[in-house]
Amino acid sequence: MKKICFIMAAFMLIACLTSCSKKGGRVRTEKIEGSPLYVRKVENLPDDFIMGMDVSSVIAEENSGVKYYDFEGNEQDIFVTLADCGVNTIRVRIWNDPFDDEDRGFGGGNCDIDTALAIGKRATAAGQKLLLDFHLSDFWADPGKQFSPRAWKDMAIEEKTEAAYQYVKDCLTKLKKAGVKVAMVQIGNETNTGIAGEKTWFNMQYIMQAGSKAVREVMPEALVALHFANPEKAGSYEGIAKKLDYYQVDYDVFASSYYPYWHGTLENLASVLNSISKTYGKKVMVMETSYAYTAEDTDFNGNTIGDGGGIVKNYPFTVQGQANLVRDVIDCVANSMDSGIGVVYWEGAWITVGQNSWDENHELWEKYGSGWASSFASVYDPNDAGKYYGGSAVDNQAMFGPDGKPLESLRVFNLARFGNEVEPRVDALEDVTIDVDLNGTIILPETVNAVMTDDSRQPVPVKWNVTDAEIAKMYTGGVHTYEVTGEADGSPVRCFVNMIEYNFLQNYSFEDEELSPWEIVERGHADELYVESKPTDSKTGDKHMHFWSAAKNSVDFSLEQKVTGLAAGSYKFTISIMGGDGGNTEIYAYALVDGTEVSRAPLKITVYNEWDTAVITGIRIEEGQSLTVGIYVNCEGAGNGAWGKIDDALLNSEG
Repeated sequence: MKKICFIMAAFMLIACLTSCSKKGGRVRTEKIEGSPLYVRKVENLPDDFIMGMDVSSVIAEENSGVKYYDFEGNEQDIFVTLADCGVNTIRVRIWNDPFDDEDRGFGGGNCDIDTALAIGKRATAAGQKLLLDFHLSDFWADPGKQFSPRAWKDMAIEEKTEAAYQYVKDCLTKLKKAGVKVAMVQIGNETNTGIAGEKTWFNMQYIMQAGSKAVREVMPEALVALHFANPEKAGSYEGIAKKLDYYQVDYDVFASSYYPYWHGTLENLASVLNSISKTYGKKVMVMETSYAYTAEDTDFNGNTIGDGGGIVKNYPFTVQGQANLVRDVIDCVANSMDSGIGVVYWEGAWITVGQNSWDENHELWEKYGSGWASSFASVYDPNDAGKYYGGSAVDNQAMFGPDGKPLESLRVFNLARFGNEVEPRVDALEDVTIDVDLNGTIILPETVNAVMTDDSRQPVPVKWNVTDAEIAKMYTGGVHTYEVTGEADGSPVRCFVNMIEYNFLQNYSFEDEELSPWEIVERGHADELYVESKPTDSKTGDKHMHFWSAAKNSVDFSLEQKVTGLAAGSYKFTISIMGGDGGNTEIYAYALVDGTEVSRAPLKITVYNEWDTAVITGIRIEEGQSLTVGIYVNCEGAGNGAWGKIDDALLNSEG
C-alpha cells in the first residue's frame, strides 16, 4: 500500500513541477490586490521573516482524493497557492517508522522521510524552504507522550544517542541529495517532558546534541531549533532554557507552540521568550499556531475546538477572526520579541477527505493515513490512538474550505507585510452572558457588541425573543443557565442568563490577578502552588488554583478565606477539585466559625477533568460571628508527582 501511495505522490510531483514552471515557482513579494480581508500592516517585518505553514498531511490528503484549488476555482498544486499567498516556509514532521509490520500506516499523514522528501521537492519547486520537524518517535510526540521509536526501545542511552545521530544524518543526506532547500531542523517536538523515550534531562540532552551534530555536519547553513509548549505555565520555559544552558546543548532557536485557547496571552508569550533570548542569546519563534474559522465540523470526526469544551474565543470563529489571530501573532513575534524570526501555522490544509459519511471517510483514513490516527497505530500507542483513531480534528482550523478552495484568510501572510485596511464591516456578534441572583431582577441588555473586521467592537441595538412567561420560569427554576435568542443588525445573537445564588466569597474562581483574599497555609513545600491561567483546566473562567509536586509527601496545604459581617442564618459552602497521581490522600472542605471547626466534607482526585465537588450545608452563623471556609489537601504522591486544580468556591445563604 505504501508503494501505491508514493506512486500517486510521484504523479502529484510531476504536476507540481509543470505548474510551478508556468507560475515561476516563486513566493509572492508584491501585494495581493482586491482582497476584502481587513489586515493592519505589521511594521518592521524583515524580508526573511518566516511565514510558515505545516502541511504534513497533504500527501495523504491527496492520496485520499482531496483536490486543492486557487482563488479562481482552478485546480492547482497547493504549494503554488501557498507561495502565491506569501508562505515562504513549509514545515513537515518526520516519524521514524509510522507503519505496522504489514506496512499499514499509523495515520497523521504517515509522515516518514519519504513523505518529507515528496513534500520537500514540491516546496522547493515552488520557491519555498523546508522546516524539518523530527519527532524522534514512530508517531505523535508532545508534552503528554514522548515514546521511543520501536527500533530504539531497548537501547542504552549511548546506543540510542548514536542511533539518533545516524538517523537524522541519513534523512538530511537524502534530502540534500534531492536538492531540497532546508532552512531549519527541529530536534524533537514539544519536548517539555522528554524526547525519544528519555525523560531525564541528563539523557534528553544527549539525544538533542546528537541531532544537532548531524545538522551541523550535513546542513551547516540550517538553523537548529528546539520546540516546547505551554508558555503559560509559570517558570516552565525559564527552567527548560536553564537546563539547556547547563548541558551546553547546541541550538539556535528556542521555539514555542502558541494556541490562544490554551496558551495564555501574547503579552505573556513575548515576555517569556524575550527573557530567554536576552539571557541565552537565542532566536525565538512561534513554531505552531492556528485558529478556527468556523465552529462546524466537516468530516464527521469532531474538532479540537468549537463552541464548547472550555474554549475561550479570543477572536470570533470566522475567516476574518482567523486572519486577525494570525496577524496578531506575526506582529507579536516581529515587534514584541527582540529576536523573533517567524511564525508557522499548523496543518492549514488538513481538511475533510469527504462530506458524505463517517464510514466513507473512515475507509480513506485507514487506507491512506489521512486521519489523525488509524486503528493500526494501536501497536505503538494502544491507550490513545489505538482507541480513539479517526479523522482530522482541525478541519475547522484549516485555511482551505471542505471543497479544497482557499479561504481569504490564507492571504494574511502576504497582506500582513503591506496592510489592507479596507472599510471595516460587521464580522460577528458577541454572545452576552449575565449573572442574576435568584432574588434579583432580570434585565436583558439593550445592545450587544458587533465584532468588526478590524477587531474593534461597536454596540448595536438588539431585540430579544423572550416572553414574560419564560422570564417568570427563570425565577422559579432554581440555579440554571438559560439561553435567550435575539436579533441584532439582521443576524442572530444569544444571551446566556445565569440564575445564581449570591456568593459571599471574593475571587471565588481565582480570576483576579492577586490570590487575595484567599490565604495559603503551606506545610509540605510543593514544587508548584499558584493561580494558573489555563481555560481548558478551569471549571469556570480562565483561572484556577493549581498544585503539583514531584517529591513524595510534599503536597500538604490549606487554602481558606475568612468572611465577616454575615447576617445571622444558615449557609452552604461548595468547592471543587480535580487532579491525579495522588496515591494516599486526605482532602476535604471545611468550615470554621470564630476559628472553631464546625463541619467538613471529603473530596478526592482521580483523573484529568473529573471534578469532585464538596458541599457543606447547615453552617449556622450568629450575629457578629466570623466564618472561615476552605480546603485541605494532603497527597502522598504516586511517583509521577501529585497534581490538581481547585476552582469554584461558593458560599451561599440557605435562607
